[in-house]
Amino acid sequence: MIRKIIHINEEKCNGCGACANACHEGAIQMVDGKARLMRDDFCDGLGDCLPACPTNAITFEEREADAYDDDAVKAHLAAKGPEALKKHLDAKKAHAHDNDAPAPHHGGCPGSMAREIQHTAPHGGCPGSMARSVEHTHNNDASASNNMSGSTPTAYSMESQLRQWPVQIKLAPLSAPYFQNANLLIAADCTAYAYGNFHNQFIKNHVVLIGCPKLDAVDYTEKLTEIIKHNDFKSLTIVRMEVPCCGGLEHAATEALKASGKFIPWQVVTIGIDGTIKDIECMKRSLPGIGVTV
Repeated sequence: MIRKIIHINEEKCNGCGACANACHEGAIQMVDGKARLMRDDFCDGLGDCLPACPTNAITFEEREADAYDDDAVKAHLAAKGPEALKKHLDAKKAHAHDNDAPAPHHGGCPGSMAREIQHTAPHGGCPGSMARSVEHTHNNDASASNNMSGSTPTAYSMESQLRQWPVQIKLAPLSAPYFQNANLLIAADCTAYAYGNFHNQFIKNHVVLIGCPKLDAVDYTEKLTEIIKHNDFKSLTIVRMEVPCCGGLEHAATEALKASGKFIPWQVVTIGIDGTIKDIECMKRSLPGIGVTV
């Protein structure tokens, strides 16, 4: 059958083993210092290993592959020991709470599966990589709870405008329900700290991806290209700091837009280290390859 399954680029693989740990089915193993997909029927196609990979060596592809066999996975894990099987079953149980993808046979870590959930919805796995939508109740009580001093809310009380999780580019799924028909914000890590009204002016009504190419020591271009290519975004806003190293994020985002073959309205906003907006560049430049002057 033709189905979606992971592909591992061994040239990009650094042998860290994070993907093998993220795969609760045992489909990925380390061989000669490289990650390899050992059995197609052990891969459920959810891509829980993708956000775990620090070098973006894992992508999806559609090809001829055996169907996922949960019974074979259970037998394989049972032979490895009760802890391995329990980890798999716990992950399946956590997936069962997902109203957006209720298929009962799903395995894999709930820490990277895209989902729509309420704040009170139960979940398992690491909260740092669980893809989810975030809903807020905007009322005075919420403002009071966000006031760290516990005093009466003031003009400085501000509610979060964040709509999804995770936000780190390295952890983000390639596709998620909250990406569809959304305004995409790609921001440098430091911008939200430097600009005081960041939530209301930039995050509001956007889905957010953040990163720092200098600290992460990775080129985001390829992953951002796949995200833009596989989702229908209405607009792209890039928010960077004025420091030179932030140019890497802007470059990655604009190159990703170009490589995706899509044309959507885009702008680059530069924040100064003094917390002010230094420049807003709204579709002034052409992106070679798209064929449209912006």
